[in-house]
Amino acid sequence: MTNIIYIVADDLGYADLGCYGGRQAQFGRVSPNIDRLADEGMLFLEGYSNSPVCSPTRFALMTMAYQYRLRGAMEEPINSRSKGSSTLGLPPHIATLPSQLKKAGYYTSLIGKWHLGYPPHFGPRASGYDEFYGIMAGGVDYFTHVSGRGDHDLWINEEEHHEIGYLTDLLSQRAVAFVQRRAAAARSGTPFFLSLHYTAPHWPWETREDGDKAEAISTSLPHLDGGNIHTYRKMIHHMDEGIGQLMAMLEQQGLAEDTLIVFTSDNGGERFSDNWPLVGGKMDLTEGGIRVPWIARWPAVIKAGAVSRQHCMTMDWSRTLLEAGGGQINPEYPVDGVSLLPVLKGDVTQFERPLFWRMNHRDQRALRLGDWKYLKVDEHEYLFNITEDARERANQAANQPDRLQQMRQQWLAWNKTMPPIPTDATVSLVYNASNMPQR
Repeated sequence: MTNIIYIVADDLGYADLGCYGGRQAQFGRVSPNIDRLADEGMLFLEGYSNSPVCSPTRFALMTMAYQYRLRGAMEEPINSRSKGSSTLGLPPHIATLPSQLKKAGYYTSLIGKWHLGYPPHFGPRASGYDEFYGIMAGGVDYFTHVSGRGDHDLWINEEEHHEIGYLTDLLSQRAVAFVQRRAAAARSGTPFFLSLHYTAPHWPWETREDGDKAEAISTSLPHLDGGNIHTYRKMIHHMDEGIGQLMAMLEQQGLAEDTLIVFTSDNGGERFSDNWPLVGGKMDLTEGGIRVPWIARWPAVIKAGAVSRQHCMTMDWSRTLLEAGGGQINPEYPVDGVSLLPVLKGDVTQFERPLFWRMNHRDQRALRLGDWKYLKVDEHEYLFNITEDARERANQAANQPDRLQQMRQQWLAWNKTMPPIPTDATVSLVYNASNMPQR
């Protein structure tokens, strides 16, 4: 059976990686190990996240369905003020990717960020993971491991855990140790599913060398007066180094050939990211907020150096991993994700895949269908040919009113199949025009 590793970066921009055209940093290549995953696997040029903000995407990743089906995912995003809530999280009775893989014989682990509700009502081990090491909140200081509420937030299972170290490195070390610990069982027929969900390169802006700044930074985690592109790229590089160490352990244990590794980001980039040629970023349904890196490496199945323009989103990849692992969908819970396994195997080059989004923030709507995208932001509607105009600068709405009307109606029809956004759903913005000029 195939081992599966699902690596998720946090707020990574579309063009931050070398394999997506990213620039070199002052120290050299930013992401040589992730680039190697692309060289040895398949790189997707038009893949998307389920949301332009973190926790809603993670609901979709876990449930393989549109996040709008669950109340907790209506928060944009879940914030630390929800601690203690019995409604703002992933309900333990919902079937998930790890719970269904566990039923198929996998040993499951989450190392890294959860961000799907707080104990005692919610947690990774209540939703299918055999073990958990990481944080519950949306972000913490990389050294003190303190969340936005000022409380310590590093856990082993349900127990608070204190450990000295730079969080990106701690997560990488745990992942390497996990593979080493589970290798013999994997070779003997008990495969593993490892969710490695980094917080990098999410704020605060701290590299491995910035421990002396942590106490001051931890009192104001969004770090609005700090950071720069050099620090940001180094944060990505630290993550990349850990992924390289993980790859080396897979090779050392003889597991690299038949381990499926998927790499992505939970949403588009934030302040210091590079999204070229896309416009917008986190919180936006323009391409820069939702088009993200998608890389899959599986030497036993995927032809090295493959490039795909297949349209897909987070829940599709989770559905793909379930199928690759021989897991079954629980018929009691709807699954909207579509398997990409035929694309990975080379049986199909591309198939039509309509993708829908909505955001409470600025009343945004979007539909990607073929070359075209319908977009609404505030009271304004747009129509773009994304294949020709990925930057979304040439609005075709006036030129193609019939297409605009058709895609608007498709979006409205889809939206009727989803629960409405409740009036008490919150939008949490980290910064506004008073902090920095608008893009």
